[in-house]
Formats: sequence, structure tokens, C-alpha cells
Amino acid sequence: MSIKGKGVRAQPVGQLLRTRGSLAPLIQTAGVLLEAQEHLLDKLPDELRDHVRVGGYHDGHLTLMTDRAVWLTWLRFERQRLLTLLRQLPAFEELKGLTFKVRPIRPTYTPDARTRELPKAAADQLRECARDTTSSRLKKSLERLASHNGHDRE
Repeated sequence: MSIKGKGVRAQPVGQLLRTRGSLAPLIQTAGVLLEAQEHLLDKLPDELRDHVRVGGYHDGHLTLMTDRAVWLTWLRFERQRLLTLLRQLPAFEELKGLTFKVRPIRPTYTPDARTRELPKAAADQLRECARDTTSSRLKKSLERLASHNGHDRE
């Protein structure tokens, strides 16, 4: 069974991201929600910042998500103040209301940086190959690989 699209050609990324592209509205909405998230996090108390996220915007209502019912109660009490804060943003001047939901919020995962290091003997061998190579592109690549030797940086 083939899953190939027939008669459909891949579009360049630039065309998809332009204002007429099919992804442009989605990217614009994501930017607006990110702006709302950052604006809200700047104004929230420190103990609440890790527990509230902007969930979405539909029909003039912005959804705020929290991971615990206790924070949901706080958000409900602060609804009017939050509306005033969010209406300061140009995209939310016509904000009608807020919807609150309790959902698990997973912390942003940042992978650990992995450093690449070569043994000194391997780096020396790569440099020797680079010296004997006539191709400038290959020579640069071999030298770049050899530079991953941790002993050269000390």
C-alpha cells in the first residue's frame, strides 16, 4: 500500500510562512498566545508562575490552564484583574472573558548539552589526513572534526 500523495508538490517553507501561506494564520495565533503568556507571567505572583499557562483563544475568550484546583480558585478571584492586564495587549483589546481549566502542566524539557570529544590520537590522525588532502572542502571538514579533541582547548 502506498501513502504517496498524487499530484501534490512540496511547497517551499518561505511560501508556507508568508502572509498568504496556509501556515501563516497558525503562526500568527501562536505568536499572539506567546505574547499573552509572557505578559501574564510578568504580572503573576512568583509562586503562581510555574502553574499557569495560556491554553488557547476562541470567540473572544482566552483559556488559562493551571495544574491545581487551588490555583484555579485564585484565578477565579482575580478574573477581573487578569482581564484588565490582558486587555493591555493590542491583540486582546476586545477580550470578552476568561475560561479556566485544570490540566497537568509539564515543565519544558531542555536536553543536556552533549560535548563531542575525540581522543588525541584520533584528532592527530584526522589532521594528518587533512594535510594530505587536496580538496579544500574535505580538508576543512577534517580539521573541524579534529577540533573536537578536548586536549586542544586546555
